[in-house]
Amino acid sequence: MLTALVIDESPAARAQVTGLLELAGWGVHEAGDAEDARWLSAALAVDLVVTAGTVLGAASGPALLSDLRSAGSTARFLVVAPEPTAELRAAAAAAGALACLTAPLDVRLLLDLVARRGTGAPTALVDADDLHDADQDDELTERLQAVYDAALPGRFSAIDRGARAGDPQALADAAFTLAGTSGQLGHPEVADVCQAIAADARRGVLAHARVSQLAGLAGVERRVADRRRAPGTRHGDRAEPRGARDRRRATADRRARSVAALSAGAATDLLAQAADAAVGRFAAHRRPAGQ
Repeated sequence: MLTALVIDESPAARAQVTGLLELAGWGVHEAGDAEDARWLSAALAVDLVVTAGTVLGAASGPALLSDLRSAGSTARFLVVAPEPTAELRAAAAAAGALACLTAPLDVRLLLDLVARRGTGAPTALVDADDLHDADQDDELTERLQAVYDAALPGRFSAIDRGARAGDPQALADAAFTLAGTSGQLGHPEVADVCQAIAADARRGVLAHARVSQLAGLAGVERRVADRRRAPGTRHGDRAEPRGARDRRRATADRRARSVAALSAGAATDLLAQAADAAVGRFAAHRRPAGQ
């Protein structure tokens, strides 16, 4: 498997590039600053380095690439920036970069550029306008769509795991990654829901209802109970309402376990008393009003 190193201070920007490369079957490592980037580049011998135009701990993204090349890196280089300037393009070319691309990245442009120019000696900097005309075709689009469809269940599973585990950061990262690839491959509804999930997660909200909505859009069955059901709704196979009754039964269970830890004789008496009291409370709870 080919490996890539994505360098950017922004976790969201890294996630977008990571998602595009993983969609094409790359193994991806991430770095948020120059120190981590240098260590990972030396330790992993990656095949591709994608860096932001500015990097913490380095004079610039292209300057960091020059440092990595001087340290022995044989990877292909790409520079990505929201608004690449003539100076940044010149610096990227001097560092031996394949291209200096505009963020957010176009999935077809990135993957086709890497696929067609990923081997051999460094060449002159590629003009992105020429790439749009020469490298994008129907075959590539169909291939990317097929890969997207195959990867979608796994992408959804990562989002679902983050929601189930109560991990807002993992949920946000997974949702943002799927949002980027979905939007670029013609699935705006999936992208919109993923962006909403990520936005909620960044605020610490685990949007289970949105995750269930995403499952429907993605055609994936989500076998997990909605944790936000209101008290009194029924769940599971027991046809029992959630809420107050569940809490009472949980309390009774804890008391019963405590009783079991006592001596056998005392436990028998106390357990009988607790059971009688529980039956009485349960009967009183179920007795219709006025009786």
